Amino acid sequence: MKDLSIKKLYYSISEVSKITNIEQYVLRYWETEFEQLKPQKNRAGNRIYTNKDIQLILHIKTLLRERKYTIEGAKKIMENYAPEKVLQAGEQENEPVTVDEPQAVRKDKTGLQKDLEEVKSLLELLVSKL
Repeated sequence: MKDLSIKKLYYSISEVSKITNIEQYVLRYWETEFEQLKPQKNRAGNRIYTNKDIQLILHIKTLLRERKYTIEGAKKIMENYAPEKVLQAGEQENEPVTVDEPQAVRKDKTGLQKDLEEVKSLLELLVSKL
């Protein structure tokens, strides 16, 4: 079996399905629902996904399956989505951009706050190990 931890420029839909643990038919359906998800196609017409596409898919998966958003709610959140920039050694992180989220989309702010605090503590732990 291939080692999927090696970064490539392009991945097939079957590789992306294995990496993200999402069925191929779901990936094709999400393409129709989320305008940001537009994988390129090769000469044979097969979808080829980039690392940014995979990052986007994982974000959509988090919204739909972990945070329990509806497709419509996730679309509203995705309107303001920008993939996170991977920092190179020695670079400084910019100030985070704040985005107003419609109240109807996310009512459980306390759960979100707990998740943000957990992410912050994990990031601090990672930085301390560098």
